[in-house]
Amino acid sequence: MKSFSIFFITFILFSFSLFINSCKKNKDKNCKIYNVSSSSKSSHNNGQNCIECHTYGGKGEGCFNVAGSMYNSIDKTPMKSGYINLHTQANGKGTLKAKINVDQSGNFYSSDIGDVSGLFVSITGTKGEVRYMSQPLTTGACTSCHGNSTAIITAN
Repeated sequence: MKSFSIFFITFILFSFSLFINSCKKNKDKNCKIYNVSSSSKSSHNNGQNCIECHTYGGKGEGCFNVAGSMYNSIDKTPMKSGYINLHTQANGKGTLKAKINVDQSGNFYSSDIGDVSGLFVSITGTKGEVRYMSQPLTTGACTSCHGNSTAIITAN
């Protein structure tokens, strides 16, 4: 009887651990979804912090490393084209680590870059205007600052 109890408890604990691991794998599966903005795509929630949902365990597809929204500097409407470059040095110098297109909703995002902290941003608008972010990134959640504690991201 004692050996049956030990076997039964062991079986229950083993089954529970498989259940917990399978839940963890399902959440992790979301982060393996490749998702990057394109000038031919549209997205949603312009101006919001995309990484709140597009993160491990979040509701959005893919885990974004960098994401934000870009606006026309004249009328503050969402840009429908343009791109963001991430460089290893300020003012567009050093190695180009990523070029991310702005989509039809004015958003840019990528789940395929890795850690973006320490990289420098250049923003290019539809008319070729280039703007540089003077400080390196500390997070890829651009709208966590831009549109809150700093100005929105704009270009022409």
